[in-house]
Amino acid sequence: MATTRTNPAASARGHLGLDGMLFFLADMRDGLSPFFAMFLQNARHWSPGAIGFAFALNNIASALSQVPAGVLVDGTTRKRLMFAISGVMVALGVLLIALVPGKTAVFTASVILGMALAVFHPITIGLSLGLVGRSGLAARISRNETFNHAGNFLAALLIGLAGWLFGLTWIFILAGMFAVASAAMAAMIPAHEIDHRAARGEALPGAAATPLVSLLRRRDLAAFLAVCLLFYLGNGAMLPLASEALAAQRGDTLFAMSGCIMAAQLVMTLASASVGRAVMAGIGRKTIFLVALAMLPLRGLLLMVFHDPLAVVAVQALDGVGSGIFGVVSALIAADLMQGTGRVNLAQGAVALAVSLGASASNLFGGLIAQHFGYDPAFLALSVAGFAAFLGCAVLVPETGPRTRRDQGWIAAAFGVKMALTTASGSIAKS
Repeated sequence: MATTRTNPAASARGHLGLDGMLFFLADMRDGLSPFFAMFLQNARHWSPGAIGFAFALNNIASALSQVPAGVLVDGTTRKRLMFAISGVMVALGVLLIALVPGKTAVFTASVILGMALAVFHPITIGLSLGLVGRSGLAARISRNETFNHAGNFLAALLIGLAGWLFGLTWIFILAGMFAVASAAMAAMIPAHEIDHRAARGEALPGAAATPLVSLLRRRDLAAFLAVCLLFYLGNGAMLPLASEALAAQRGDTLFAMSGCIMAAQLVMTLASASVGRAVMAGIGRKTIFLVALAMLPLRGLLLMVFHDPLAVVAVQALDGVGSGIFGVVSALIAADLMQGTGRVNLAQGAVALAVSLGASASNLFGGLIAQHFGYDPAFLALSVAGFAAFLGCAVLVPETGPRTRRDQGWIAAAFGVKMALTTASGSIAKS
């Protein structure tokens, strides 16, 4: 039976369990993808188009599973078990890629991974809401993203070392071990501390969930989801294509790819923590979100200019700023829009669906553009999609949080960081 509390107060054990889940949950789409691309290109000798199809298949499977996963998370009281099963599926998928040769095995694993990954986003938001309630959600999501990116940083370091010392197959073996550890950490969360009514965003006990057809008519939700799709249409293929471009020019780029991921994850960790404090200080969600969206087209244009491995690593710091903010603020905006509907996790699944569709199209078309026209035209096309996301958010997405005079100072500070990172990219490229 679902637990109901007026003032949710998770124990230290509950927080640590969720911290551990996020820390060991390797970022299978953005964190492992460049290693996956490198493995298929160097070890299996796949073409860019075939690699793009494998990524697209993964994202299509994830996309088809997102909304059903959100509905299931809203309705289930066995969220910990659901998360653990998904973690085991991830481990099986990555091991299938590593140990079984042939395209059939890779395509099958891509589908398994896509279905499993569909669960992670809505269920972590649901557990967060269930543990701390809406009043503590901003701080908890910021903490989620901080631990997730810190874990991804460590995973990238260990994966890079294992791939160098023992071969590329160990990249996937270690990723599977991280996924199993993440599933095990779910057992640490005390079941009685999860308020399942709060976890799905119900305003009152016994309130009926908003009909799905009503959500389809929400223009604010539709505009927000379109922006998320466009952002990942530009973002999804950018790092895998950078990996392929470096591999095509220089051969073995394992350390460069590890450096790219570590740089991005380190900056994401700092950005996630900073965004949490900014949101709790009353700065508008849309204001912060626009900063994240601006990073993507700038990053794509810089990748067209700089091709040295160290320069590419520096450019990836921009991905840390953009994705670090996106992970926190997109979840908050979706929760704001759905509060009181009983459909919070469905909305999180819809966000993940938009991300999956965007990433799927990005990898498919990005790979094809790179194969037929070259990598620079592919980066330009991805940048255009990112700029469209920025304009769409500025014009169509409403502000769901408070707006204060401090917004202007935050924008100036954020763009100051962007300029500093851009300068650093240029300096490293010239060194």
